[in-house]
Amino acid sequence: MSQYNLSPMTLLELLQAAGLTWRGSIEPISVLEVVSDSRQVQPGDVFVAWQGGTQDGHRFIDDAIENGAVAVVGTRSLSGLDVPYIQVANSQAALAWLSAARFGFPARRLTVIGVTGTDGKTTTTNLIYQILAQSGRRAGLISTVNAVIGSEVLDTGFHVTTPGAAEVQKYLAQMVTAGLSYAVLEATSHGLSQHRIDAAEFDIAVVTNITHEHLDYHGSAAAYRATKARLFEYLAETTPKPQGNVRLAVLNRDDESYAYLAGLAGENQISYGLSDEADLRAEQIESGPTGTHFVMAGHGFRLSMFSPLVGTYNVYNCLAAAAVCIHGLGMDLEAVRDGVAELGGIPGRMERLDVGQDFTAIVDFAHTPNALRRALETARQLTNGKVIAVFGSAGLRDREKRRLMAETAVQLADFSIFTAEDPRTESLDEILAEMALGAESVGGLPDETFTCVPDRGKALWQAVRRARSGDLVIACGKGHEQSMCFGEVEYPWDDRTAMRAALSQLLGVAGPDMPYLPTQEKVGRD
Repeated sequence: MSQYNLSPMTLLELLQAAGLTWRGSIEPISVLEVVSDSRQVQPGDVFVAWQGGTQDGHRFIDDAIENGAVAVVGTRSLSGLDVPYIQVANSQAALAWLSAARFGFPARRLTVIGVTGTDGKTTTTNLIYQILAQSGRRAGLISTVNAVIGSEVLDTGFHVTTPGAAEVQKYLAQMVTAGLSYAVLEATSHGLSQHRIDAAEFDIAVVTNITHEHLDYHGSAAAYRATKARLFEYLAETTPKPQGNVRLAVLNRDDESYAYLAGLAGENQISYGLSDEADLRAEQIESGPTGTHFVMAGHGFRLSMFSPLVGTYNVYNCLAAAAVCIHGLGMDLEAVRDGVAELGGIPGRMERLDVGQDFTAIVDFAHTPNALRRALETARQLTNGKVIAVFGSAGLRDREKRRLMAETAVQLADFSIFTAEDPRTESLDEILAEMALGAESVGGLPDETFTCVPDRGKALWQAVRRARSGDLVIACGKGHEQSMCFGEVEYPWDDRTAMRAALSQLLGVAGPDMPYLPTQEKVGRD
């Protein structure tokens, strides 16, 4: 793994650099790293306790001290600890700034580009990274799929969210040590809400779109939108950098969020889209099985573009990336064109799987109503046969999505199979019943246009067995993810492996075994 430089630092120096205040005097204690998991504390570390969704880090302060923590930061009023205790208003924000300070504020030595939105974040971050890399600019990437630092590709976790604040700062520090100049960071709403990317010192902020998602967490569409907008507020807070601060906002002119974000993003902004009002536009779009051709038009130029990515929605992602590189970074049009053409695909995003079957099999990450609609519309463009969709809806998440996604599937797919998708501690049968009601509300007919199959492996098997020559089977919702949660247990699961297992079984050829899920024990196996 790329190394990073940790200069000697005392606790007092760390607190001052992070802008934290404290009461009383502090001895000149040397500190190593800043951590928020008591199990990872090593002698010399500072432990930051914060209240999570199911755990309260303050409960583990004694464990952290026993493991060698030399100081503790938290929000509760505490006394009598054997080490200095610093009370703060927000532990998560403190964790970000303390981590940044400990690593010497690495983002201040990078041009940092943040991408937020409901759908398309990972694709857009990868497009920006690819354009930079293709043109010879040294860039790193932090996405919900992985972190790319030089020649290293690092896993960022099982499920899709921005890494923790300490991890983000460590990755940025590794980029600086590796001699990189740019960092492209995917900013989820949870990452923004939980201050994981505070102190990331953004120079350019991008939004893909803001649609129905995470209302279980944020409470309302307005709160969700305001959380996404936080990325644009960061621009004004970025510390002046030696290489300069462009402080550019890149906005989707066709999205409902445009007017709201344009009103708070500052004067330096550019819009993209398909409408005539957009500063950067796409025209003459032709999308097919091998990719998408379009003309990119801006002030004073028109440029023919090709992307191996399929679907009109990916044209938006290409435009967003192009706006960053042309207007934010001053790159040549040809460099942008070549970079877009080079990105052939992203794991779990409209990813085709072929073991010799005579129909198309695709795995995609679409897990919102809007993303599912886009995926199914694109699937329809890729086949003259039937579209068979397999997906579910997560437990302990926004319940309205269950109805909305089922309605979308019935309207756009020929046949849909509703199945498990991280039910967590909710009843999977009840989740599927809600989806079935949504399907029936728009004319869906059980066993004719949709069915419910609790076991995801069996659902994929039924989908491929139903497919005929020229049809298309698409599994949505899991994409690149490597686990599925039942109860409080994460079971190893990869939709791509599972799809290959089903296809191999169908064709009678060698292939992977179907990954295990506890639902197999209830339904048996064909």
